[in-house]
Amino acid sequence: MKQLISVCIFIFPLFTFSQTKVKDTVTRRASITYNQKANAVTFKPETPPLIPIAGAPKPSYSYLWELGDGHYSKEAEPKHVYKNKGNYSARLAVTNNYDNGKPPATRPKSVAINEISNEIYKDIASIEDQNGLSIQKNCDPIPDQQMEVIVSYQNLENYVADGKLYVFYNEKQFKNNNFELVNFRTYAGEREVKENLVATTNDLENSDSYLASENALATAKKYRKTTTEEDLDASLTEANKTFKNKTILEFDGANPRETRNVFLTFKTTPEMIKDTSATVTMRSIFVPNRSFKNHKVKNLEMEIVTSHDPNKMGSNGSFMNYRLVRFKRVNFKTRFQNNGEGPARMIRLETDIPEMFDKKTLQIEDMYPKCPICPKGETITTSCLDTIIKQKQIFFTFKNIYLPGSTQKNVKEIDSTKGFVKYSLKFNKDFHKIKTRSRTAIIFDKNEPIITNYATTRFSPGISIGAKAGYNLYPNLENSKSYFVGATISPFKSYRFYWQAEFVNSLNSYDNAKSVVEQLVQTTGKLQLQRTTNSTQNKNMNCEIPLLIRYNINNYVGIGTGLQANINASEKATQSTTIDVYSGQNASTPLLNSKTQSTTINNSFTNIKTGFLLDLTIGAARIGPSLGARYVLNFKENFNYIQLYGIWKF
Repeated sequence: MKQLISVCIFIFPLFTFSQTKVKDTVTRRASITYNQKANAVTFKPETPPLIPIAGAPKPSYSYLWELGDGHYSKEAEPKHVYKNKGNYSARLAVTNNYDNGKPPATRPKSVAINEISNEIYKDIASIEDQNGLSIQKNCDPIPDQQMEVIVSYQNLENYVADGKLYVFYNEKQFKNNNFELVNFRTYAGEREVKENLVATTNDLENSDSYLASENALATAKKYRKTTTEEDLDASLTEANKTFKNKTILEFDGANPRETRNVFLTFKTTPEMIKDTSATVTMRSIFVPNRSFKNHKVKNLEMEIVTSHDPNKMGSNGSFMNYRLVRFKRVNFKTRFQNNGEGPARMIRLETDIPEMFDKKTLQIEDMYPKCPICPKGETITTSCLDTIIKQKQIFFTFKNIYLPGSTQKNVKEIDSTKGFVKYSLKFNKDFHKIKTRSRTAIIFDKNEPIITNYATTRFSPGISIGAKAGYNLYPNLENSKSYFVGATISPFKSYRFYWQAEFVNSLNSYDNAKSVVEQLVQTTGKLQLQRTTNSTQNKNMNCEIPLLIRYNINNYVGIGTGLQANINASEKATQSTTIDVYSGQNASTPLLNSKTQSTTINNSFTNIKTGFLLDLTIGAARIGPSLGARYVLNFKENFNYIQLYGIWKF
């Protein structure tokens, strides 16, 4: 025994250490260097060595340069021509891909422009193809790290406009805040304003989607990333219902076709949900002219990750309401990046599909590279996305495409090497409330597959209220009668194990065992029998509070066990004493007289009892009506009982 204790003492600290995530306290730093010729500046980063992850692709850095005048670049070594003289603060955000460490920290670098050369200055690139509004990020969010968000807006009107820009973040569906706004930087005189808006309308749903046909997904509608709306009040109300926080900027004097950028730095909180396949969203609303209600809406969807891996899978199916999802769609998104030295011409995504989803309801919501759905039964000679539905998987295959490699010569825009497929599914007609996991094997041309993380879907517990009524049988009590009504609370339609709490009021009556004492008494010189009978009748209203852990064997049978406490909320005990006197020395002689005296005692909140219970239900085990039987073993003698009841869970 001593040896066993010694082994446990030795193993416990090792196990405790192994379950504790070691915090990376090493701060790596990157610095900004540049070569300048008049107003033309070429920037170059100095970065620390990368730390490879065993089994992962070769690590690399990606960059976001904020050049201090409203321009930005994602090139590793960008060249920028400044339009005016002055001092500019250049910033750099470095993302470490497939790297086993934290992103390098950087400090802003001041650039002084004292002369203007003949170098041609280029305005900020147009985003007209995005309907004049875009919102993008430099990396996916990792808990307790920093990230950058760029909101770009363009005046597509034919006149100079004064408008507004909204950025919403921290969705209310999550208990904790996922982001803290560290600061924002503007370069066209935008100023922050405050507004008090009260959300009152129902949630709106953007139904714009890239649709596939039911048979072979052969045709598609154009997918609009940015929507143009007219009811600004409804959009703002819905956004305020969805998000906890917002930043509002007003701008003046936006020239026709002019594009402007706003930069926001966010710190992801340590409390950010740890589900690394969950999708979180930010939203931007752009009002080109403050005098009108016309506006544009754009969402930025991000998968929470633990490392910067461009090949990953995510889902927005976190903590879904089981009551409401039957006719809703769950979105999935698989991202990929070609890390090769040459272009990929074919990319196949072999994606697991959990059984609870109906594969026939597949809809392609969006994709990159952009291409039509492949026609079935034809020889494919053009770029298209082919979909093959198998028993447990769906294969998405990009055919005849050109996706550059990140290490390919002359490839400067890292985003051009990335792609994705976003699709949605409905649930099957009969599905259980269980957590699912799925992942994707990504195959570039004929290379070995890259396996993504697991994308999970799960349901919030929900609340199910039940009504309960029945009868208690007390085998050890005389003349017992017990009726009860009560209520239950439990998670809604749980699949297997779940907790259930109850509150029950019962009306009980029973008799204590009678005591009879006989003796001979001498009256008028004659012996006579005197019989004294003592009895007690009890009536009480009892409050019971059971707490159970239950298990649904299937849709019709459930079992449970637990503890319960009960207390007599009110108790009435009537004690009666009856004295019978007979003419002779036994009870067969005539009864001379009988006298009864009664005493009533009332108490409240007395006689606390606790017990152990076993429970069985047959019927609609998860939701709806069922019949049950329960045996309660009270720790106090003579109060064991059987409970028969009916219950209906809502």
